[in-house]
This record gives sequence, C-alpha cells and structure tokens, in this order.
Amino acid sequence: MTTQINSNYLEKYAEDYAAIVCGQFFSSKQYMTGQDIVKLTNSAQVNFFIIKRLFELWQEELGKLKSNPYFDYRDITVHEALTEFMNVLSRRIKIEKEQLQPLLQTAVQQAVQLATDPVTFYQNEISKAPSGQINEYLKENKKYYKWHDQAVAFLIDKAGFGHDDSAYLRAIAANYQAIQESLESVNLLLATLGDIKPFDLDAYLVQESLEPKPTPSPRPEPNKVEESKSSFFDQVEVEAAESKKSSPEPEKVKEPEPVKTEKVNYTNGTSGAFDSNHLKARFETLSYKGMKGIMGELAESLAINQRFMFTKELFDGNADLLKHALKSIDKCDSFEEAIGLVNARFAGELSWESEAEPVQEFLLLVYRKFEV
Repeated sequence: MTTQINSNYLEKYAEDYAAIVCGQFFSSKQYMTGQDIVKLTNSAQVNFFIIKRLFELWQEELGKLKSNPYFDYRDITVHEALTEFMNVLSRRIKIEKEQLQPLLQTAVQQAVQLATDPVTFYQNEISKAPSGQINEYLKENKKYYKWHDQAVAFLIDKAGFGHDDSAYLRAIAANYQAIQESLESVNLLLATLGDIKPFDLDAYLVQESLEPKPTPSPRPEPNKVEESKSSFFDQVEVEAAESKKSSPEPEKVKEPEPVKTEKVNYTNGTSGAFDSNHLKARFETLSYKGMKGIMGELAESLAINQRFMFTKELFDGNADLLKHALKSIDKCDSFEEAIGLVNARFAGELSWESEAEPVQEFLLLVYRKFEV
C-alpha cells in the first residue's frame, strides 16, 4: 500500500503553528523587521522560506517599475539610482501580524514538504525558473535552502544541464538516490518545529488516505551608522550569523505568556539506551568541584567548547537541533522525564554510543540541572 499525503493535516498544522508564533511575537511588538525574521523560530528553514518569499515580492516590485514603457530603465544613471533605491527598500522590511501570518503558514508547509519529499520539492522549485536559466535561479536561491540542499547544490555551474531543463529533473532524482543515506532524517528536521507545536509525521504520511499529494505553495529601526549598499537579501546570511553571536543586552520587553500545549509524559513506559536510575547512581559518586549550585537553562549554560562538541558529535552538526533539544529538556519536570525524552527523540535517532565521552558529558549536564 502506497503512502499518501494528508494535506488537510499539514494545512491545519501550519495554520496553528503560524498563529502561535505570531501571537507570541506581536503580543509585545507592532511589526516585524527583516532581522526579526532571521531568528523568528528555531527552524532556520522556516525563517529563510519567509525571506525567500519577500525576495520574490521584492523582485516583482522591481519588475513592475521596469514595465513602464515611457521611461528608459536601461540608462546607466537610472539603473544605478533604481538599484540603490531597491536595496534601501529591502532594508526597510516592516510586516504586521496580518501580513506575516500567511507568509509563515506557507513557509511551514514548504519546510515540511522539503523535509519529507526533497526530490519533488526541488523539482517544483526549478520549474519556476525561466527557460534556460535554471543555473542562475539555483545560484540566486541557494542561500535560502537549509535542508537537503545537497540534492541541488551540485548542479550549480555544471556544464551540460543548462540546455535541457528535463536533465535537471532527472539529475535531482538520481543524485538523491545516491546521497539519501547521508542526509539528515525527516524526524530530526521536523523536531526543530516541536518547540512551537509537535509535528505528527504519522498523521501526515498515512497508508489509507486517498487525499491527493499537495503541490508546493507557490521597517527596521534606522541605523545610526552608514548602511551597506547591498540589499538585505544579499546580506541575509550575514544577518543570520550575526544574530547568533553574543550581543549587548537588548531592551527589555514584556515576555508573552507561553502557549500551553499538551505535554507528553516521557517517564511512562519509555525505554531506550539510558536508564535514569543507573545514571543517577553513576553521577552521584562524582565530585562536583566548582560545579555545585543552581543551574539555569541548559541553552544558556553551555560553554563554547561544549556547544561546538555537542553540535558536531551528538547532533550531526545541526545547531538548530541542539538548541531544540536543550529547550525541550529545560521544559521537563524531572531527571527521569528528561532521560525519557532523550531516549525517545534523540539517542536512537542519532545513534549515540552510550559510553562515548560527549554523550556522558551531555547527560551529566542534564543530571546537574535536575539533581545537584
């Protein structure tokens, strides 16, 4: 029996996800800037799909200007002035709740489709490119693809594909078959959505459903220093990188009330690689020189070397997934529940070796949070 897509579930999930995120953000702010979007959710792919859509709208706006037949847009002076204007405009993104919510909803749907069926997603993506310009299209949009980008990145600058659009479609499918074992699993990618609302993959990919498979859905504060002459869309990856660096304490705003979601009890009948009682017995014998005291949120407590090690050794190089894991553990009420969550979501999926030093160091931090 073939797997079918439950498009109704995905549509409802994306609608709920967007409503929660917008409700939280706009409870304390009137509008959202481009810099806000870069770090809006724990899923970089969702964030960048929003920015990708804004980039498309930005290009459409430029196209409308150039379509006027009464002015010479080929004149070098006009071209330079128009480019500067559009770049300045791109750095004045200002989106209110009613405008952002449908953009976010579409971005979530696209992210799920990319995670679960990258071949179809990327084939549909390149079908949007003008005929004979797929290579240029991929170059322009590559920075917006954060998941399974290996499926199309290899095509850029490949001679021989540009003259036949169908060759790109075949190449994507063939390349995916060759590299799929090295790609991150669907569960790990979708786990980055879980801080807002857990995604039920079984409800989305069903055996009996006859529903058709969906097709992919087709102003910041002024700086007091001189702005870059490039557009926001050229600088977006720089914005993303800088948003992760340490920065001065931002102006305090009232934190929105957390949205209550149904909590899974991971201590009831959860089995896995680690037993909380055995771990307790081991860690209780250790000496905590300089380590005692109340421990705050795990996401804020890691040293730089620990963050690097855990990301590389335990979370397949995915910093977003590490951040999601830490936040999920912080929400647990006990060490037993935290270990149950680790067993259920991460240890098996990521093939952790129980006695490996990074694994033991990670579990020790969890123990310290709840037991020391």
